[in-house]
Amino acid sequence: MQASFDATGEVLVVTGGANGIGAALAHAYADAGGTAVVFDVAPAGPHPSGRVHAHHVDVADRDAVYAAVARVLADHGRIDALVAGAAVQPRSDVSVMDPQEWRRTLAVNLDGVVWCAQAVLPDMIARRSGSILVFASGLATAGRAQASAYAASKGALIAFAKSLAAEVAEHRIRVNTVFPGVVDTPQFRQANPTGGEREHWERATGIGTPEDVVGPLMFLLSAAATMTGSTLTRDRAYPRNEAE
Repeated sequence: MQASFDATGEVLVVTGGANGIGAALAHAYADAGGTAVVFDVAPAGPHPSGRVHAHHVDVADRDAVYAAVARVLADHGRIDALVAGAAVQPRSDVSVMDPQEWRRTLAVNLDGVVWCAQAVLPDMIARRSGSILVFASGLATAGRAQASAYAASKGALIAFAKSLAAEVAEHRIRVNTVFPGVVDTPQFRQANPTGGEREHWERATGIGTPEDVVGPLMFLLSAAATMTGSTLTRDRAYPRNEAE
């Protein structure tokens, strides 16, 4: 993606950035002159500029999150933005759901966002500047069979982000929520393993690519986005012109 925003000198932490939307954003941020630091349990790919760095972090582990943020601050001196994209999406009927699966989903999808926000906020508050993006999901309001844990975690994140936005607005820190829509990522393919399921989403909303989400995210991270406590929603993926 051609960089449309200038992130020179700025530092982004993106969780779940080893693949999918997070990886596309990390590389776009580096293309725009910034430094992206990926927190993930999977390895992240390099960028030609050398401005994409990776730390092995399980965001459900609060101590690991704090240690990784401390390292980012030691290495780069600041954190301008946090994009909380790490999530798991198991499929299970409530009647037979494993309690550990329920707790793990909430630990990654909800607790992980809280721990990351806690860890980066002191630096942002001290500098009176920062942007936090939280990924929600249409399933938070629409629901889906065998997705109760995931949907519940995303619904809680919507309320959390709204409250956090009100809490830190006085420090000039923006907190916004993103509904990225249906996007062809490894998580989407795992949650929709059959061709019939993918055909359903193609008919209903279209299936976007991770790169399709990057522009809106870069806007929300930029100073041009003078908004907080807001929700950006991509309801549909429009067909691309084959000449593009």
